[in-house]
Amino acid sequence: MRGWFDAFRYDGGPTLYNFNNRTAVTGDVTLITFLAIFCTLYVAFLIVFPGIRKERFTTFFFVTLSLFVGGTIVVTMVGSAWHVGCTAISSTYRAFSREKVNASLGVHIGLRHVNVTLQGNLSSDIDFNEQFMWLTSDKMGTTFKKAIRRGLPYPILTVAEYFSLGQEGLSWGGQYRAAGYFGSVMLWASLGTWLLMNLMILVVPRYGALLMTFCGILLLATACGYFGMLPEAPLIIHLEGSAIYFHLGWCFWLVFIAGSICLFTGVIITIIEIVYPHSFSTILEVNYDTPYDRHIIIEDSHGKRFQKKRSSNNSKLEEPSGFSSRILRRLSSKTREEKESGKQRIDNPAFELSTPKSSWRYPYQIEQTATCHRNFLSNSVLKPSKVPEDSLW
Repeated sequence: MRGWFDAFRYDGGPTLYNFNNRTAVTGDVTLITFLAIFCTLYVAFLIVFPGIRKERFTTFFFVTLSLFVGGTIVVTMVGSAWHVGCTAISSTYRAFSREKVNASLGVHIGLRHVNVTLQGNLSSDIDFNEQFMWLTSDKMGTTFKKAIRRGLPYPILTVAEYFSLGQEGLSWGGQYRAAGYFGSVMLWASLGTWLLMNLMILVVPRYGALLMTFCGILLLATACGYFGMLPEAPLIIHLEGSAIYFHLGWCFWLVFIAGSICLFTGVIITIIEIVYPHSFSTILEVNYDTPYDRHIIIEDSHGKRFQKKRSSNNSKLEEPSGFSSRILRRLSSKTREEKESGKQRIDNPAFELSTPKSSWRYPYQIEQTATCHRNFLSNSVLKPSKVPEDSLW
């Protein structure tokens, strides 16, 4: 079929495409993925939020803060905007060439890499976004050599050369790598604390508030530590009459803001829990609004304790309390008599009945009584009483 299989072919050769088929980078896929995950969770919460009847403010505030802090930690781990700089340049496109291009050159430094973007102002063909990793000490130099072999534009190679140098005080790449390593470690610690915070808020909100405070401290330490570990001699990239000056990017400020809010909120909740115990609550708690709810258990325990205290107060007489009461008890004769009587008592665990202590049941006492009776009779018979003579007459 002539005209079908030979379409777009010249002299019987393969199909020729007269335009560049490469597509420039439009965004960080990993960053967009994490943003989509946290935004989806927040939208799902907003859908079910109208059905919440109790603890609306605390629940909304905690979920919003938790997702904001968690999203900040994960996004800034993979983000490329900790230290950024951008400028307009008019430079040669390749080495040993007099042809110049007007473009915008941007440098975006992350924790484990640096992104270099080159976008032409008048031509859409110039649109580059190259990433150079520095996971190891020699990774940046190896990547720079590969970029030279690939034939990347001269402005991008110039920026990569600044970060690959490590001699004569020009170790900007090593200092940025150390700062990024410190930031990564602190963010991983913050992520673990954030997970524990969410778990403890569901079980023991007081401990969750303490972990929230600790998470805020870690985030602030991340931002302050990264700022302190930046190169003492500021990195300024000069390129054919133009210069790129760096400043802190949105990743740094996002971590700083999240840490400040987390620390302030944790301190406020902790103070409220100290002044008014068990007052902070959300509907996300375990056994919330059930017979096993901690508020119901606490109220029941307080009620039983009050009843027990009241019954004990009614059963006891009023007596002085403290050290004086113990002294009066020792000096009291009643207490002494009770102790002495207690010593004279005999234990009878079998509850055996004792014989009554009557005089007539003992043989000795019976014999003594009979002897007394015989003596009385003998005295009355042998010695009769004398009758006066006057009475006989």
